[in-house]
Amino acid sequence: MQIYIVGGAVRDFLLGIPHADQDYVVVGATPEVMLAQGFRPVGKDFPVFLHPQTQAEYALARTERKTAPGYHGFQFHASPDVTLEQDLARRDLTINAMACPIGNLSTEAVIDPYGGQQDLARKVFRHVSPAFAEDPVRILRVARFSARFPNFSLAPETMELMQSMVEAGEVDSLVAERIWQEMSRALMENQPSRFLQVLRQCGALSKLLPEVDALYGVPQRADYHPEVDTGVHTEMVVDMSAKLGYCLPVRFAALMHDLGKAKTPLERLPAHHGHEHQGIGPLKALCERLRVPTDCADLARLTTEFHGLIHSAGSHREQQLRAETVLGLLEKTDAFRRPERFAHLLEACECDAKGRLGYENYRSD
Repeated sequence: MQIYIVGGAVRDFLLGIPHADQDYVVVGATPEVMLAQGFRPVGKDFPVFLHPQTQAEYALARTERKTAPGYHGFQFHASPDVTLEQDLARRDLTINAMACPIGNLSTEAVIDPYGGQQDLARKVFRHVSPAFAEDPVRILRVARFSARFPNFSLAPETMELMQSMVEAGEVDSLVAERIWQEMSRALMENQPSRFLQVLRQCGALSKLLPEVDALYGVPQRADYHPEVDTGVHTEMVVDMSAKLGYCLPVRFAALMHDLGKAKTPLERLPAHHGHEHQGIGPLKALCERLRVPTDCADLARLTTEFHGLIHSAGSHREQQLRAETVLGLLEKTDAFRRPERFAHLLEACECDAKGRLGYENYRSD
């Protein structure tokens, strides 16, 4: 029996960045052997076990075969004759398909049958094999990795494969929980806009987040928004939320705040009077569809509804709000009972104000 550290821990070690989680693959063992050594099985009919002391997950080396559409339709084969190379072949990207013997995480010990080290050096995301196309979750993962490593590019053949998966309807089978899981993780990465860009390039954004996709190409007044395009503005706002280190609810609100601008009639463009109210419907639909957690959905609703009024309160270009209007704002947002949430609302509005071309250092005071 041989045990290997695999995947992200090896990748991050080679990149010289912290790696909190370690995944292990066991070659040459059976479930009976694992149980005899004190490992506990995870679930039924799945070859993953918990270490008796550390509770870390140890998976038997396995192969998998596509048996039905979507990401649930897989048949696994785990046996002592499955090799490490066969197990690594089922992984998504070459940079995630490397391994080291347990206890020897070192450059010299890296096992790299699919060129992951070369792709790391070139800063390229490349799929390991055509089997990538069998799991639509991998599209979301690649988009998320793009947000984590924004200086990496996507191999053209991998993008073409992702586009063909979208055209074949594979992403239509993704469940709400998995979409939210990957999107929320992407929002907490270094450059969340890359998540949107990759999904848009492969055609998945219009399938998974049509309310956000609809913002691209919608013009805004250039005197307020030098970047003009509402989709570009949304990318800048969500990246600003990452730059400022804000929490997930603020980052989600930053992504959602301008959905109403996609509803503006053509004859009114590039003005967007009343877009705050128009954004409530699309936001509610998205949150219900993806089962967005309450704290994220609530802050996004408040940001969508009140960001225009909050900007007016601190604007140099407009008349200061009357005292009764400010008091009404505080009451409608429940600021007195929930001051922490109101602070997050102001943070989301700060991201909106600074997420414009040339306004990165904007101050309202």
